[in-house]
Amino acid sequence: MAYQRPQISLLKKRLETESRRFIQVLYGPRQIGKTTLIHQFLDQTPYPNHYISADAVPAASGAWISQQWETARQKCLRNDQARTVFVIDEVQKIENWSEQVKKEWDKDSKNKLPLHVVLLGSSRLLLQQGLTESLAGRFESSHLGHWTFDEMHNAFGFSTEQFVWFGGYPGAAALIDDEQRWKQYVNDSLIETTVSKDILMMTRVDKPALMKRLFELGCDYSGQILSFNKILGQLQDAGNTTTLSHYLKLLDTAGLLAGIEKFSPNTIRKRASSPKFQVHNTALMSALQSRPFNEIKNHPELWGRWVESAAGAHLLNHSINGQIDLYYWRHSNHEVDFVIQKGDKAIGLEVKSGTQKNSTGMQAFDRQFQPHKMLLIGSEGIALDEFLKIDPHDLF
Repeated sequence: MAYQRPQISLLKKRLETESRRFIQVLYGPRQIGKTTLIHQFLDQTPYPNHYISADAVPAASGAWISQQWETARQKCLRNDQARTVFVIDEVQKIENWSEQVKKEWDKDSKNKLPLHVVLLGSSRLLLQQGLTESLAGRFESSHLGHWTFDEMHNAFGFSTEQFVWFGGYPGAAALIDDEQRWKQYVNDSLIETTVSKDILMMTRVDKPALMKRLFELGCDYSGQILSFNKILGQLQDAGNTTTLSHYLKLLDTAGLLAGIEKFSPNTIRKRASSPKFQVHNTALMSALQSRPFNEIKNHPELWGRWVESAAGAHLLNHSINGQIDLYYWRHSNHEVDFVIQKGDKAIGLEVKSGTQKNSTGMQAFDRQFQPHKMLLIGSEGIALDEFLKIDPHDLF
């Protein structure tokens, strides 16, 4: 049997709840297996089901949702009103989708029809807008993130080094023996499609070429702190810092590139800090890198950037559910790679990949903030492969 992500069990449990129905919403970046997961779930459920995808329908409208919803209702009625599952994939591509879903959902609720609805989408921003504006109190959401090292190892046999370089895209895993082909796939099917298509659905982007260049620069500098003013000096037609900050937030929402804020008890200082670039998936760095895996791996200083970014991506993807916050810390010449915070507890984390690294940042951070824990990842600390298997929430 093909590898199955743990979210299938969560979905089964939620749909089995008799006390009250909720619309189940699964969202996450492109190409991380949302559609595969839902088909695995439907293959296992004993109930009638109806699956549709807005991706295959040009200019899908709310009327299309009503037509498909009625098909699902008829399946439910033909089976003596047995519980029936109705799935809409890529729902955010339908104009005014949330209003139409609310209308049909409320109709079924009034008639006590046991139709269980699952919505899938890759645009977190568009989904959240529709959910909060129209479907408040009617849904439960789950973020389906990039694949972890544990998942890529169990499903495809990835070693730690392979995961650090090739990242967590299951669809590209079969291509890693032909690295050039793998890079082409990631660039064409993931990066280009997300930057040039998905993000443009979220909001107006006046300078899409600038946003793509910002993404490329951010991948090149993943793990490094750069002020927006310094970024302006490296980009042509860069506009202003407000534009760059907005584009970086869009790239983050799409699951590509984040700008981590500086840790500080002062909220204003956090937001005014220079961002630390952090990819959501190290595959994005590697796909844009002209040099091959073996060459980078044998260059300790360069390989250290990938190792740190892999650790950062692990923390970043676990922070998206909002239960922990991710920061970096720097003061004068002292720096801590990552800080995670949960409530009033903070943990400092330093990543070492074999190269010499100044430890004064950890000492200075410890003196100033008295954190809950200080952790070293890599040589002389928690082995990278072990760290990548840890749920950061369990560190508190």
